[in-house]
Amino acid sequence: MEGLRARLEAEARTLGFEAIGLTTPDALTEATAARLMAFLAEGRHGAMAWLADRPERRADPRVLWPGVRSIIMLGMNYGPAEDPMARLTRRDRATISVYAQGADYHDVIKRKLKLLARWLAAETGQDVKVFVDTAAVMEKPLAAAAGLGWQGKHTNLVSRQHGSWLFLGAIYTAAELEPDAPEADHCGRCTACLDICPTAAFPAPHQLDARRCLSYLSIEHKGPIPAEFRAPMGNRIYGCDDCLAVCPWNKWATVGHEAALQPRAALQAPLLADLARLDDAAFRAMFAGTAIKRIGRDRFVRNVAIALGNSADPAVVPVLDQLLDDAAPLVRGMAVWALGRLLGPLELGRRATGRLAAEADPDVVAEWAAAMGPARLPGA
Repeated sequence: MEGLRARLEAEARTLGFEAIGLTTPDALTEATAARLMAFLAEGRHGAMAWLADRPERRADPRVLWPGVRSIIMLGMNYGPAEDPMARLTRRDRATISVYAQGADYHDVIKRKLKLLARWLAAETGQDVKVFVDTAAVMEKPLAAAAGLGWQGKHTNLVSRQHGSWLFLGAIYTAAELEPDAPEADHCGRCTACLDICPTAAFPAPHQLDARRCLSYLSIEHKGPIPAEFRAPMGNRIYGCDDCLAVCPWNKWATVGHEAALQPRAALQAPLLADLARLDDAAFRAMFAGTAIKRIGRDRFVRNVAIALGNSADPAVVPVLDQLLDDAAPLVRGMAVWALGRLLGPLELGRRATGRLAAEADPDVVAEWAAAMGPARLPGA
């Protein structure tokens, strides 16, 4: 298998991977496993139950697949052409996380990983398995062990060449391949990623409490967004790039070039009012083939309603009025909150009349009470 590494790198780059490194299944240290167990024990994974499902498979790749002998970690650059933070000031527009503005990266990268894995299996005669963020694989620690970068204080991978903008994928192989040296931590004293977080989701450097993270809340969380996090959401309706965008290492990153991952024009700062009017069919059509489609219309419009409430624009009141009668309680409740930000008690009370008496969902009733105050509720 002389020259296999060079041929592997060439094949990977042909497929669009800009970073490649090799490591072994024993690269995950006891300290890494201990951090995972502490994260789960403290409940910082929130409702992401799959993270707590047999965590030993994450802590040791050999538990997931006893036949693995080497792990190939690959990165695809998705660096944006513009500063994502600039969109946060356009309060009538939606801010969608950079990674979600194009095709679903799970589909794009997995397809390319399978091609590379088939090539590797043919070259080595050994079995392979591929993973893209959908199995019990600790991609970021493995990528650090393989020399692709290091885990920054925001817990994401940072690369000297690509900053914080790398999608990761893994190929497990039964072949014995020479591992690379791990990358050293180059964060130094910088705390930019921790300081910028709008919800203080980092209890300490290298620690994340997902329950406070806007990416988790806007995507994974299924119920009403807790009240303390709604104003900090601003116009972020899907994910949050703040901690990634401020990383000083981004100055070395180039713009991602993979065609399928290029942002769709319709997802670059769309009008919030237009998104609020989407019914289920229109939502599915607009977000077909993207990661956004997976959260469903109701959770998405929930986020949009919060952003409308944060817009400070009375012109959006008619849009929110329509959402007060939405079929989804999740949307109705957030519309109440948003109108409470934009209207006085008298105007809000007029809207409660009739609607509140017919409301059967306790969460929506609670939103009316919080927005108006119990003494001002109709019939109080």
